[in-house]
Amino acid sequence: MTFFSKLNNSTSKKCTALLLILSTLQGCAVVAVVAITTGASVATDRRSIGNQIDDQSIEVAAYNEIAKNKSLSDNTNLHITSVNGSVLVIGQAPNTYLRDQAINIVNNIQGVVRIHNQIRIGNITSVTTQTNDVWLTSKVKTALFSSDKINGNDIKVITENAEVFLMGLVSKKEADAAVNVTRNISGVNRVYKAFEYL
Repeated sequence: MTFFSKLNNSTSKKCTALLLILSTLQGCAVVAVVAITTGASVATDRRSIGNQIDDQSIEVAAYNEIAKNKSLSDNTNLHITSVNGSVLVIGQAPNTYLRDQAINIVNNIQGVVRIHNQIRIGNITSVTTQTNDVWLTSKVKTALFSSDKINGNDIKVITENAEVFLMGLVSKKEADAAVNVTRNISGVNRVYKAFEYL
């Protein structure tokens, strides 16, 4: 019996709905990655399945609310990641007014416990920079999975303009190990910890 066959029908429906929502928000490539990795990450994630679904709901709600605001959707480049209700908001906004608007929107979403505001004031990053960020994320994830001091499944890696943000439920020792691995990867400019400690 597989892990997913053990899930109750309600949870299975929520996971399926979540994948469908993600496909409309971020395109086919993300759905393919999510479909491949979901089984392993759900089974080994330190969050409960309910908390994982809540975090995905926070992310979807944040993207939807920001998309409704024409000023934000047209002039900013924002990415939202939630772990146990702790939300990281990264990207670029042209001014503090739009940055603050985005943070207020996220802060009003049900389930948000705290916000790590890492929105930079400035121009939206180029496609080349965004492509490099994807590459850096894959390099960091590979290095974390290769480390014998941490479990790569326990850590979310988000990269924006060569700055790497690490999230997850980890011990202090695991957090330090993850930072040491990440800071030694070529191309990484800075490493930020947004962990919740066990």
